[in-house]
Amino acid sequence: MSGYDLHTHSTFSDGTESPTHNVHLARERGIAGIGVTDHDTFAGLEEAMVAGLEAGVEIVPGVEFSAEYDAASLHVLGYWVDPTNEPLREELQRLTDTRFRRGEMMIEKLQDAGFDISFESVRRISGDDLIARPHVAQAMVEAGIVETEKEAFDRYIADGGIAYVPKHALHPTDAMRLISEAGGACVLAHPAMWKGNGSVPDELIEQMADGGMAGLEVDHPDHDVDTRARYREMAERLDLVPTGSSDCHGARYDFRLGCETTPAELVAELKHRARR
Repeated sequence: MSGYDLHTHSTFSDGTESPTHNVHLARERGIAGIGVTDHDTFAGLEEAMVAGLEAGVEIVPGVEFSAEYDAASLHVLGYWVDPTNEPLREELQRLTDTRFRRGEMMIEKLQDAGFDISFESVRRISGDDLIARPHVAQAMVEAGIVETEKEAFDRYIADGGIAYVPKHALHPTDAMRLISEAGGACVLAHPAMWKGNGSVPDELIEQMADGGMAGLEVDHPDHDVDTRARYREMAERLDLVPTGSSDCHGARYDFRLGCETTPAELVAELKHRARR
């Protein structure tokens, strides 16, 4: 068993599989541990912990915060945070509540455009848990509006699309502060995935590093070789832990859990920084 996949999603946010399934898949693929990092919720952690104990797979507790910078989505990972921390809990509840209303408004925009689609189908797909855009995309496929979820994003619900609705989101430095004050280690997720195919501005990464960010997600399936080399050099220069993760969403991205991992010694360093 070697390596930790520090970024996975389950049915508690926009993944297609349960935390238990992800743990069992990690075991089958020889992964020592996985980060449970659903969007804006800790709801799947308890199930993952039980499954991990039974399967001999270490669980790194985490969350992926919704943040926004320069009017575009940006994601911040928090590891080993205290889920009972009150400011953190309040912000996560606010994010969850606004996600629900955002989903309703997207469906209303699609209905106004003449499409036969209901919000009830989105709630069914999400299991009445946290609602995210992939749930809307799946409902659009089921309704025959588009053939694929990618088409739903490209034509309708991506930033600037006709059914796009802005979401409540923190500035990334505020998300980092909440994570730090709750005793966690902050890592910037997939920095080359911003504004479509753009990259998070270097000056923001430097600002977050100066403010106490612990790591940078370097090895990601959507980072090419040159991108990884650039971010690895940046992580070294800014004294950030370079992490590797699949960002697994189950069937949505071909069950890629474990395709990128972080060595155990770097996970230990990340945990040390959280404690520090």
